[in-house]
Amino acid sequence: MAGLSVAKVVNRIRDAKEKEELDLSKCDLIQVPDAVYLMMKSVTLRICDLSGNLLQKLPSKFPVRFPDITELDLGENKLTTLPDELRQIENLKVLNVSGNRIQVLPHVVYELNKLRALDAKKNVLTELDVTKLKRMLSLTEIDLQDNPLPEKLNTQLLEIKVFTVLLGASDPVGAQLDEVE
Repeated sequence: MAGLSVAKVVNRIRDAKEKEELDLSKCDLIQVPDAVYLMMKSVTLRICDLSGNLLQKLPSKFPVRFPDITELDLGENKLTTLPDELRQIENLKVLNVSGNRIQVLPHVVYELNKLRALDAKKNVLTELDVTKLKRMLSLTEIDLQDNPLPEKLNTQLLEIKVFTVLLGASDPVGAQLDEVE
């Protein structure tokens, strides 16, 4: 990280200590800096935004160190999967993994029992387990727009009546496409 980026990260970490919300979006991070773990040692983190970076993976120690997160934004990175340790964030309600390189929805996602909203649009998803999604009783919305999901999966997803499913291409005007409630 360049000097300016380091200062930006340090300032945002300082702000997070008071708010329990860490915003490290658009900091050109290729990894979660060790400073996050050191400076946030005694802080309970509830909301974390790591979107718009260059992360290729989320370290397994991240969910272990911050198990109280309820909202995690990992959108617009280069992730291909998520660590199994993510299951340790037992109260995670909102997970954004949009705009990454995920081909198969990681199995750990199905273990997030309190997850209400999953944003996985704009990935390269071709596989997910519809049966396991149906068992996620807290899940009320899943956004899978702009993924190359097979037609058979689209059909199965549209049959789910428990939550809102967004499929197909996203509409820049704001109309909802292929929505089923």
